Amino acid sequence: MLSYLQVDHLSKRFGEQLLFENISFGIGKGQKVALIAKNGMGKSTLLRIIAGKDTPETGTVIFRNDITVGILEQEPLLEAENTIFEEVFHTETPVLQLIKAYENAITHNDTVTLEKLIPEMDLHSAWDYETVIKQILSKLKIDTYEKKIRTLSGGQKKRVGLAKILIGNPDFLILDEPTNHLDIEMTEWLEEYLGKSNSTLLMVTHDRYFLDRVCNQIIEIDEYGLFSYEGNYAYYLEKRAERIENRNLAIDKARNLLRTEQEWMRRMPQARSHKAQYRIDNFYKLKEAAAQNTVEKKLELDIQGKRLGKKILELENVSKSFDGRYVLKNFSYKFVRGEKIGIVGKNGAGKSTFLNIITRNLEPDSGTISIGETVVYGYYKQAGISFREDERVIDIVKNISERIDLGNGKVMSASQFLEYFLFTDKQQYSLVSKLSGGERRRLYLLTVLMSNPNFLILDEPTNDLDIITLNVLEDYLKNFKGCLLVVSHDRFFTDKVVDRIFAFEGEGIVRDFPGNYTIYKNKKEEEKEAKEKTDKENKKNTVPFPAAPTEGKTAKKKKLSFKERQEMEQLEKDMNALNQEKTQIENALNSGTLSPEELMTKSNRIGEILTVLDEKEMRWLELSEIDS
Repeated sequence: MLSYLQVDHLSKRFGEQLLFENISFGIGKGQKVALIAKNGMGKSTLLRIIAGKDTPETGTVIFRNDITVGILEQEPLLEAENTIFEEVFHTETPVLQLIKAYENAITHNDTVTLEKLIPEMDLHSAWDYETVIKQILSKLKIDTYEKKIRTLSGGQKKRVGLAKILIGNPDFLILDEPTNHLDIEMTEWLEEYLGKSNSTLLMVTHDRYFLDRVCNQIIEIDEYGLFSYEGNYAYYLEKRAERIENRNLAIDKARNLLRTEQEWMRRMPQARSHKAQYRIDNFYKLKEAAAQNTVEKKLELDIQGKRLGKKILELENVSKSFDGRYVLKNFSYKFVRGEKIGIVGKNGAGKSTFLNIITRNLEPDSGTISIGETVVYGYYKQAGISFREDERVIDIVKNISERIDLGNGKVMSASQFLEYFLFTDKQQYSLVSKLSGGERRRLYLLTVLMSNPNFLILDEPTNDLDIITLNVLEDYLKNFKGCLLVVSHDRFFTDKVVDRIFAFEGEGIVRDFPGNYTIYKNKKEEEKEAKEKTDKENKKNTVPFPAAPTEGKTAKKKKLSFKERQEMEQLEKDMNALNQEKTQIENALNSGTLSPEELMTKSNRIGEILTVLDEKEMRWLELSEIDS
């Protein structure tokens, strides 16, 4: 395999904290690699070092000379005064610069420039590339090109950054949490896009379905070193468990052997000078090995919510609209104890608005909301809370409460509670500015759980949390006795935790569906297929065709029906006509005799023809496979 990247003996500290030490690995052409590590171990820093945006203390990063590299950071660095259009085309690639000039001329109705650019677009086969670019922008819901970057939300900036790197089409993609701020539809599109892409990929993601379907290798970094797994997420879990078990067995063996060696060291001090020095040296190595922990330190959640009464939350005909557009329309529901509901839908469908309405942070336009007297909300917001950078971690918790009641008979001090959430003594007295994105999220989560809520509302809780912490949070939520409402684009998380779906399907319609996300998605696909089948049958009944010729009862190979063969013949005629029209338009555009209006009309028609040709060619290929 052709080597694209070689990392050798890389080390990095953040202040006094060691992030990683002496790590080495390589990535070959076409590999799609996921990087896994706990929060605070420097995943984002490592990606930045590899991309040349940060420097290591020791070690080297070597890329193959003739490849291009692009990085998507958690917070993409974009030019604030650029428009979206200027930012996504901000690259030196000649074809992209050509398309940028063409799109700019179209926008400003610059017919003189268009007359010069169209032959160049033909020469560089830029029309197909333009179609791909528009697909990327469309799928990521980027349709307002003139907005300034500084006016965008954090999620919009992340999508612009993602579009920019995909449009640049580098040979080597480095992506840091690419699914953050994407809805499920966008995530599934990106999953399919990267799965089919020829680009080599190094990625950090917490989305386990995404990881499983895109990546073919997993690299894990922990306090004991770097470990590589050739396979998907399920294979990684299996082999990681085996590795930890083998390591624990080796430590137990070292401890047993240490007892014998300690006895020898005590009993025969005079004889040491006569014994082989290597045995003495090995004793100290053995002592170091035996001192390692066999139990992996991880977050353990055992916080009991306050008692929840019979009446919880009741909504009756609740509606909310903005500028005449409904995000919630006549919604009614009575919550019962123990329900775990996932909220899914496209960005902007009203999911966060719904959460703000039921917590009374936003009033509905109509309808009634009744909240039970015993309800204690724990609201984990997508935006989180703003910690002061110069504030100490322990002071944040102490300012809320000096003592925390876990609701299970246990009471902890602020320091003990932080340790419970894996903040070491040193981290507790560190400034917030020293925390990673995932550590800040963990700190925010503990502030939400401090009040022992019995109705948890989680808006995108998986963003920036490491996979190990997510597994613990999932187990805690599965056993949570109160009510749970969770908005998440993480399908694995939703499938594992919820037993009901509120699907925001647009125009204020909320569909109540029993089951997890995958069950809901499968049902939707079945309904879509059934509708397409019904439409096809209805069309068949209204436009009769002669019966397909009989091939005989024993024929095993599927043949085209009479209707399909007619369709295939018509497709060939249509494609031929479209290609002829395309040639005629290209000749006219190159003639220099067209008026500005004609030039504009015909250049737009070129784009329409290419789109229709793609559709017809795809259908023709489908039919030709049946007939082959």
